[in-house]
Formats: sequence, structure tokens, C-alpha cells
Amino acid sequence: MDAHQEAAHETAADDLESVLAAAHAAARPLARSTPAERADALDAVARALEGARAELVALAGEETHLPQARLEGELTRTVFQARLFAAGLRDGSLLPTRIDHADPDWGMGPRPDLRRTVVPIGPVLVFAASNFPFAFSVAGGDSVSALAAGCPVVVKAHPGHPRLSLATARQVTAALAAVGAPEGAFALIEGVEASKTALRDRRIRAAGFTGSVRGGRALFDLAVSRPDPIPFHGELGSVNPVVVTPAAWAERGADVAAGWVGSLTLGAGQFCTNPGVVLVPDADAFTAAVDLPVPGPMLHPGIVEGFRTATDELGSQPGVRPVATGADGPDGIAAQVFTVTAADVVTNPHLLELEAFGPAGLVVGYSSEDELRSVLDALPGQLTGSVHAAAEDPLAVEVAGLLAEHVGRVVWNDWPTGVTVSAAQQHGGPWPATTSPTTTSVGTAAISRWQRPVAFQGFPAAALPDELKD
Repeated sequence: MDAHQEAAHETAADDLESVLAAAHAAARPLARSTPAERADALDAVARALEGARAELVALAGEETHLPQARLEGELTRTVFQARLFAAGLRDGSLLPTRIDHADPDWGMGPRPDLRRTVVPIGPVLVFAASNFPFAFSVAGGDSVSALAAGCPVVVKAHPGHPRLSLATARQVTAALAAVGAPEGAFALIEGVEASKTALRDRRIRAAGFTGSVRGGRALFDLAVSRPDPIPFHGELGSVNPVVVTPAAWAERGADVAAGWVGSLTLGAGQFCTNPGVVLVPDADAFTAAVDLPVPGPMLHPGIVEGFRTATDELGSQPGVRPVATGADGPDGIAAQVFTVTAADVVTNPHLLELEAFGPAGLVVGYSSEDELRSVLDALPGQLTGSVHAAAEDPLAVEVAGLLAEHVGRVVWNDWPTGVTVSAAQQHGGPWPATTSPTTTSVGTAAISRWQRPVAFQGFPAAALPDELKD
């Protein structure tokens, strides 16, 4: 992020205290709200965002330089996401319950009546991302899933789009108030120090983050070093490896190379799922088929600086050589492709940790199946891993299984950019992709981040929560 932008806005201590006190006061009434009431609130948020579409998209375009079509689609996704959670609350699919009736003949002795449900974890602090000013920002997946769970939300705005953040927060706050949500159910704060203070505050019970490994790790350490450690759900870094099998290369190599470039450079490479590493059986032929486009503008100067630093580090690694560079985009950034052998990667697995957040990728040439397996065994945690296979391709099936040991989503004959919002989606993975490999930040399963289970034993029916009654 741009240090100048980050220093420009900082929520005052008195204002931050008011926000945290209000969130704390809202926690109990929100926790006692019904699923239908929370669904109404999310639908109201969706209507408000849709109604303010023209204003919000215009602001986003001014601050992020992203094209209007991309922003329109992202706002549509954000509205859909809120409505999907609302629908899940209404049909009961977001309310996991388990009921074990009393059983005097239970194998370990008589079993009492046990019923398990979930309750909101409490006020949640969300760190907005820069690269998705709607879907992963103020009213993004973390905020919507936490509201669906019944948690007050405090969002730390990203300095890359401050005016958009304020405008979005106004829409969300007004929508919630209109349906009777308690004051303090949603608020926006700004600045690094304010967010650190909030993260340390005992009234915040969990946090969500999307950003860099360095920034996410620092915040994660704060969250778990509190006197009362809290869950910190961070999405950090990923190179999203792609494996092209020999059979797939022989069958449609040129198409695979073109598809990789398209996914790699989509959005000027500023997606968390851009496929930054591709493993191929013939690196020279693969790179010869690469045609690099001119990238669009970067989101802010901090990303430009970070991209240059990352590509310089990547290019300085032993065995790595640049093989293709496109024309400069508006920020003086060009798409770049480097190549290295699988043997060099096995010797220096740090290469698989070097995410260049932007239009740059690493082509890894492997000379045998065993060499490919060795590289996959060296993978750190990733959000995604992709396999490009032929029609009959037993190696691809094995590769998919090896990737699943390291990634949250395995993609077959497709590209990882484009993360649909649905019940079965998994957007997460082992460290350093995330700090919470058992959760997802996309899809309706994200609600589980902001809930904790509670079992009720031996309760009369009248005293049970509604969802646990027979």
C-alpha cells in the first residue's frame, strides 16, 4: 500500500472508542435477532448498493483506475453475495444444527439429550482489500458473512479508495438502520494505528483480512498475542501453481499457453488467484508461444513499487532468467515472464513463495514425472492449484491429488481467476495462503468464521433455541 495514502486518514481515538462501544452494545441484540431479521437486513443492504450503483461505480473508477465494466460486474457480485446469504438464512441452510436425542442404550452408557447449534462470536474487525473495491472491501464477503452470523462489523477502510469506502459505509449503515438494526451494527474506521488499537481491544472478538503476507502476519501476531487471543482469518499470498501434463501439452499446447497469459495478466495481474507459476514439460516451447499484452493501470503506487521489488528479487534468484517482456503500461509496468528448471526450484523452493502481485509469471520446466512430483512436494500453501490434462491422463489425476495436499481449490482444465460465490466454494488454503486453512472467505460457508458452537444438554423444549426444537 502507499504509505502516503495510509498516513492521510486516521480515525481519532475518541471516535474509535465510540465505534467500539457501539459495536459492543449492538452485539447482544444482533445475536438475539432471528435469521429472518438478518436476512431482511442483508436484502436492505443489497438494495441500497444497487440503488447507489452509479455513484459508487464512478467513485471506484476515479480512485482505483479499474475499468467500468469490471467495476459494474464486481458490484453485481457484491449485491448477489448479500442476497445469497439472505436466502441461506431464510431456507435454513446456513443454520447448522445437530440433535442427539436421549438414548439409555448408548454404547458408552446412557446418553442425555444433546443439541448443538452456533452463536455469533461477537464484534468483528474487517480489513478491506485494495484490489476488489466492492467484493473484498467495505461491504464485501467478510462484512456480509459476519452480518449474516449476527455479528457487529467494524471495517478498516483501505487507503486506496477512501471516498468509495465512506460512500459504501453510508449506504450500508442507512440500510441497516432502516430495518431496525441496532446502532453500532456497522461502522467504518481509517488508519493503521486505529486498526491496531481496535484489533487489540477486548471488545473485538474476531478479525478478517485480505492483503499481503507481511501485513497479514503482523496483524495475525497482534491478534494471537492479546491476553485473550482471537481468531484472525487472513488471506495473504499465493502463486497459484498450474501443472500442464505432457499429454495436455501435446494435445493443445498453444491454447494452454494463451490461456495462461490471459489469466496471469487479467486485471494487470492484481488478483489473488492469478496463476503466477506454471509447470510445463517443454519450457522453451511454452515461452515461445507466449504473447504478452500491455497491462492496464495498477491500483495505486504502493502496488507498482511492490511489483518492481518482487520481480527484481525473482529475477535475481539462481537459475532464473527473463525470457519475455511486453510493452509498458500506463504506470511504466510491463508484463514479464521468467523461466527456471524444476531442478533449480527443488534446490531453492523459496522461488515458490515469491508472489509478484502484478503481470509477472514463472515458467518451470520439468524433465520427468519424478521431477514434477518433487516440485509439488515443495509447494507452500496456496489458494488454488490447476491441472491441464488430456482426455486420458492418469498423471493428471495423480497431480490433482498432490495439489490438494497444498491448496484450497483444485481446478481441472480451467484457470483459477474468477471465484464464484456459492455454497461449495473454498477460497482459502494452508499457510501462507491464509492463516485459517479450515475456513473460506468466499461462499456461504464463510459464515462459520464468525460463529462458535454451543451444545444444550437436557433442556426442556420451551427453553431451547428455536432451531433446536423438534
